Amino acid sequence: MVIIGVDPHKRTHTANALQPGTNTVIATLQIDASLAGYRRLLRWGARFESRRWAVENARGLGRHLAQWLVARGEHVEDVPSTATASARAVAWGTA
Repeated sequence: MVIIGVDPHKRTHTANALQPGTNTVIATLQIDASLAGYRRLLRWGARFESRRWAVENARGLGRHLAQWLVARGEHVEDVPSTATASARAVAWGTA
């Protein structure tokens, strides 16, 4: 099963598809945070027959996308932004 992690921002969302077992990024897509962008994201994700979505802050900034995906029969998990804070600190060189 491929996990598609989505990092939502106000204007864009970035999605990474992760290889099961190794968590290696196998594909990446950046979309506009719009209905057209959501449709593009869902078409892109459809190539992975067995998939789950992991949307950061699905109860906040990622809420609209998460609800849109669920309404289309997709399985979506919420990833609290606190869970990704340490990874951001390392990436930004502040850890």
